[in-house]
Amino acid sequence: MTTNDVAVTSEPEVVTKDRVVIRFAGDSGDGMQLTGDRFTSETAAFGNDLSTLPNYPAEIRAPAGTLPGVSSFQLHFANYDILTPGDRPDVLVAMNPAALKANIGDLPHGGVLIVNTDEFTKRNLTKVGYDANPLEDDSLADFQVHPVAMATLTRGALEETGLSKKDAERAKNMFALGLLSWMYHRPHEGTERFLREKFARKPEIAEANVLAFRAGHAYGETTEAFAVTYEVAPETPPIRLDDPVVSAPPVTDTPATTSTATDTSIPASTPSSEVPTTDPGDEVEPAAVTTGIADSFAEGWFSDPSANSQVALWGAVLILISVGSYLLSRKVRRDWVGLLVGIVPFTIALYFFFQNVNRLLPTGL
Repeated sequence: MTTNDVAVTSEPEVVTKDRVVIRFAGDSGDGMQLTGDRFTSETAAFGNDLSTLPNYPAEIRAPAGTLPGVSSFQLHFANYDILTPGDRPDVLVAMNPAALKANIGDLPHGGVLIVNTDEFTKRNLTKVGYDANPLEDDSLADFQVHPVAMATLTRGALEETGLSKKDAERAKNMFALGLLSWMYHRPHEGTERFLREKFARKPEIAEANVLAFRAGHAYGETTEAFAVTYEVAPETPPIRLDDPVVSAPPVTDTPATTSTATDTSIPASTPSSEVPTTDPGDEVEPAAVTTGIADSFAEGWFSDPSANSQVALWGAVLILISVGSYLLSRKVRRDWVGLLVGIVPFTIALYFFFQNVNRLLPTGL
């Protein structure tokens, strides 16, 4: 039986992993960014820590099926804190020969390779320089290859929707997303809700994408091609030093000790629960300073009302200098002349303007 044959089998083996790196790669019109974004959202909702690396085509509107038009999305997720999107993918989803050729060099030996076989036509192979179909020779023998006719299976799942063949094939990225969601036990409710909201004005397109997503999930459940699924548990929250203490032993007062220092005004006993403790990393708010500022503002903004006229006067002078410099520049048709003439008087007027503004501020500020 080939890997494309479908049969009802027993539950696949579940392998637990600490971390996984997945890369979705395809043509610029295959929707790899949307696919990666949705897998990322469901992974975040599941509780994993993650990091992503979108990779856009090297050329704008590159010809379909060519190397410059390859788009990819890499996701690294784990059950612990991670900081990078990963160096090499553990799983590569290649939607066409160009995506395979552009990314196969990053896949380590033994890595999982899922390929959309419908795009491996002679014409597409020639575009990227393949003399023979890499799925039929031994060039991919070092990897776990899973050939899947994604376009054909997607068209079959959407046959009753009435969509054209071309429109139906455009949902093959959702088929791939459904397959990977099953493979890594990702939740799917959020993706279905997202698709219905995104295509709310075109309900037939929304339903087609949901059906394609479910078809990919069902394919993983029923095919013999995937004997193993993988599970990455949610990230365990780290223990924080400032977490509240659930229980503590009773505190016993201890007798006071006599100090020989000059200042011995220490209480006889102080329960440890009343002793304020401060973590070195905590920020202590300067209460006295903030109280003083508040009192200053409470006294009123305009502490020196006589400065009002001076603020208005110097503000008007600033405006006149600015307008005069501008008109002079227009007249001589040289911007630097107005700037040169106006910079000194403008600076002087600005100084006196803020001097008087300062007189209006509360005195204790």
